[in-house]
Amino acid sequence: MQPRDLSDHSPYVPGRGVEEVARERGIDPDELIKLSSNENPHGPSPAAVEAIREHSDRVHQYPKSSHTDLTAKIAEKWGVETEQVWVSPGADGSIDYLARAALDPGDEVLVPSPGFAYYGMSARYHHGEVTEYELSPDDGFAQDAETVLRAYGGERIVYVTSPHNPSGSTMPTDEIEAIADATAEETLVVVDEAYGEFAAVDSAIPLVDGRDDVAVLRTFSKAYGLAGLRIGYSVVPEPWGEAYARVNTPFAANELACRAALAALDDEGHVDESIESARWAREYIAEELDAPTVESAGNFVLAEVG
Repeated sequence: MQPRDLSDHSPYVPGRGVEEVARERGIDPDELIKLSSNENPHGPSPAAVEAIREHSDRVHQYPKSSHTDLTAKIAEKWGVETEQVWVSPGADGSIDYLARAALDPGDEVLVPSPGFAYYGMSARYHHGEVTEYELSPDDGFAQDAETVLRAYGGERIVYVTSPHNPSGSTMPTDEIEAIADATAEETLVVVDEAYGEFAAVDSAIPLVDGRDDVAVLRTFSKAYGLAGLRIGYSVVPEPWGEAYARVNTPFAANELACRAALAALDDEGHVDESIESARWAREYIAEELDAPTVESAGNFVLAEVG
């Protein structure tokens, strides 16, 4: 007895942890700074830490009330219906939920290259196929509708990352809307805004209002500093709302993650500090690093080190 053929599946290889590298090198972990996962150097919101402490004695309970409350708070933040908010274990969980809701075996997804590996991984987990559109370092990995549509061949899902990982480039909302207008009726354009707080561009979430072919991913991992709790969400078209109950993993967004996210949403000072320091650091690195860099709207800078 063997698992199904997984030879087309490449494993996701995360950046190594500070403690692991420190042990291997025989040095103090405090001497190392981890850059590989774009984690928030300010840590989590103090309000989120307090919420975790306050609710830690409730982890014997399933996260029903906290999940409902978080869904309602996110919906209020973006001016959408609660049914349109799919809370998930990280934005990765929402990628899986949308793949479950959209893909039949053999359906294709169109993903950026370079780009976040999990778009394609999730599609293959759900028996889908993957095609790519190329972003070029020659123009700073610029993103526009024409680049995507040149590669488009009727795929069921088209992924756009704004700000893009790993370059930090963005795609304006009018370009995203142009993609949605030009693609087939059965194509869903998924806009990944995991780093959206750091960018001085509008979110694509308002496009979801009145359309049934755009969804947006968001996370609490970056600007909110809750990466270790794995909590994120997607905002989906209203007609897709009822699919959530059929595709989500029961209670996947855990009690402490939901409570921490609720508190973090109110801690605007922590988010503002995270955004301000990231924008300052992007400029500093671009000016001071002895290597060519790409203009970034994320909390990271891509450098060509040879």
